[in-house]
Amino acid sequence: MSGQAIKSELAALQAKTSRFGNESVDGFLTETERSKVMADAAVKLEELFDVLRIDHRNDHNMRDTPARVAKMYVEEILRGRFVPPPAITEFDNVEQCDQLIVTGPIDVRSTCAHHLMPIYGECYIGILPSPDGKIIGLSKYDRLVDYFSSRFQIQEELVKQIERHIVETTAPRGLAIRISAVHMCKTHRGIRASHDARMVTTTYYGSLAVDRDLKNEFLQECAGLQR
Repeated sequence: MSGQAIKSELAALQAKTSRFGNESVDGFLTETERSKVMADAAVKLEELFDVLRIDHRNDHNMRDTPARVAKMYVEEILRGRFVPPPAITEFDNVEQCDQLIVTGPIDVRSTCAHHLMPIYGECYIGILPSPDGKIIGLSKYDRLVDYFSSRFQIQEELVKQIERHIVETTAPRGLAIRISAVHMCKTHRGIRASHDARMVTTTYYGSLAVDRDLKNEFLQECAGLQR
């Protein structure tokens, strides 16, 4: 295939699938498409190193860095954009549980959309199930947090994306998502703040959005679960 044909194919793929940094691409990507994106990204990273006057071709430490970084972005840091969300395993609510369930801390590892620096912290999820509805496997909450974190994010939108997916797929009576995280765009550049400086974002849905006692119960459970 000629260089022009490859460029045309890439342009067509980009036109079909390009989305905001924290959104999934249209139709997700097959393994073959992800391999192509990795190869193309590695070329662009080589160009970036050239602009930065880094001799990556002869530097024994950086010779394979463009390919490593491209693979890291596609298969790890931005994986949540290219593959479908994890399947939700549902169970019958046999005992008709209708009390608040809280799980956490769930590790958050994401990347700031503004400076491409790491965000890390903990997520807590509170679920008020419907007594005649379904409950989902506990590990699925961890998988969903990891999935939506694996994108270029801002924390305010991350909690809403997790909330929206859980509500759409499980229809709970109430839901609360709380993330407390360190932003390395603040600790490693700019003001170079302490790693003790955190940002907390919380979103509430359904009964947890209107019932003050339930909100307080959720926050108390979060405090009890903190490491």
